[in-house]
Amino acid sequence: MANRCEICDKGRLVGNKVSHSNIKSKTVQRPNLQRVRAKVDGSVQRLRVCTRCLRSGRIQKSS
Repeated sequence: MANRCEICDKGRLVGNKVSHSNIKSKTVQRPNLQRVRAKVDGSVQRLRVCTRCLRSGRIQKSS
């Protein structure tokens, strides 16, 4: 299962962690994904959605 939002397709971000002595090592930032029940085309599905999409109302949660 990919660590990716199913609505906006947001994925991981790779960068460098830089120490005080300027040694660079790779670091990964992952999106904050939540498993929610949402209405998609009239039916209820389980989705992995980032919190940005939840907060902005891009999906309609089902109760």
